[in-house]
Amino acid sequence: MNTLARLLARQLLAALRTVQFCIESCPESEWQQDHGDYPFSQVVFHTLFYTDFYLGRDTIPFKQQVFHLEHQQIFKDYEEMADVLPTELYSCEFCMEYLGHCRTKIREVLASESAGVLAAGSGISFRNMSRAELHVYTTRHIQHHAAQLGFRLQLVTGKEMPWISGESESL
Repeated sequence: MNTLARLLARQLLAALRTVQFCIESCPESEWQQDHGDYPFSQVVFHTLFYTDFYLGRDTIPFKQQVFHLEHQQIFKDYEEMADVLPTELYSCEFCMEYLGHCRTKIREVLASESAGVLAAGSGISFRNMSRAELHVYTTRHIQHHAAQLGFRLQLVTGKEMPWISGESESL
């Protein structure tokens, strides 16, 4: 794996570890609660859904992944891709499984992307940027929602989310 791909993978994995902390720290009573905004489970799912999507190359191959085919009852009509308010709720167990899928996909995708691929177009029709910038964008997207989830947890539990510097950091 080239240096740029390695550092992008490390940062994506660390960002996902932050989401994992939020999932593991969320009290069961809060998992499906909204507080004037989206329920915790929807924010987690949205974060993982777009992490998964941006690691790929547009819609058709995304929907044909084995993980999606095995979980058709959850992905259903892909409401995340429609311009509608989400209505589906997701179990904590499924979100942890989806996080594992995203973690594996990060490792596989970044291991296969050369410097040339990273410098080329994103592969996503509505994201006019390089593939490398798309990975940075995805990291920022994950961290944006992890911060929302962490703040919500702090309000509910009184505990602040710690800084997570890497994927394997124990908490």
